Amino acid sequence: MSDTPTLPVTFRPGHTRAILLTAGVLIFLTISGIALLLKLGPGERASFVVTGALIFWVLARVSRVKVVADESGVTVVNIAGQRRLDWAEIVQVNLRPGDPWVFLNLSDGTSLPALGIQPGLAKQRAIADAQALRALAEARSTAHLAEDQG
Repeated sequence: MSDTPTLPVTFRPGHTRAILLTAGVLIFLTISGIALLLKLGPGERASFVVTGALIFWVLARVSRVKVVADESGVTVVNIAGQRRLDWAEIVQVNLRPGDPWVFLNLSDGTSLPALGIQPGLAKQRAIADAQALRALAEARSTAHLAEDQG
């Protein structure tokens, strides 16, 4: 088992984030440039720019995924929202072969995807991050059990 990282720690797919944000900027600039080069009316130009901005916004939302661990728990930021978990709520941290991202098995019997740790472009880093989060969850749940019994 790997050493637990110092808290607070943020896990996020760095390469994927850089690619998505770069693509978003390039798409926005390309669509806006086309709108300026074509002989279009102001409304049509505005619709091109708004479309480019909307594409950038979607890619920025996808790129914001992360998992933040601190002393009191974990915040999972996914595309559509975020969820705050106490350490005691996390029963298991899973990243099985073929999984697109980490899944957190929770004490209520549900599973929460944690898109901030994904093996897409940096598989070894994702495995190391999943192991670090697993070690933190195990250490924190053991600490909470000891506090409850003490």
